[in-house]
Amino acid sequence: MNNNVDIGPMLTTSEVARVLNVHINTVRRWSNQGLLKAYRIGSRGDRRFKKEDVISFYENSEELDSRAARDI
Repeated sequence: MNNNVDIGPMLTTSEVARVLNVHINTVRRWSNQGLLKAYRIGSRGDRRFKKEDVISFYENSEELDSRAARDI
């Protein structure tokens, strides 16, 4: 087993909220709904997010927004 695997930076819920310019509860809701992949860590079950997952989520949400704008 390779112990030197780089899993990349993990972001907290508040960091993701700041990056996406939304309220922290919105990030929690998206995580609960399975829209944004979160990893639970520690005994409290704190959420952490992979940077790549947040970027992918953001890119997909832009596509949805542009489609919704065309439907108006």
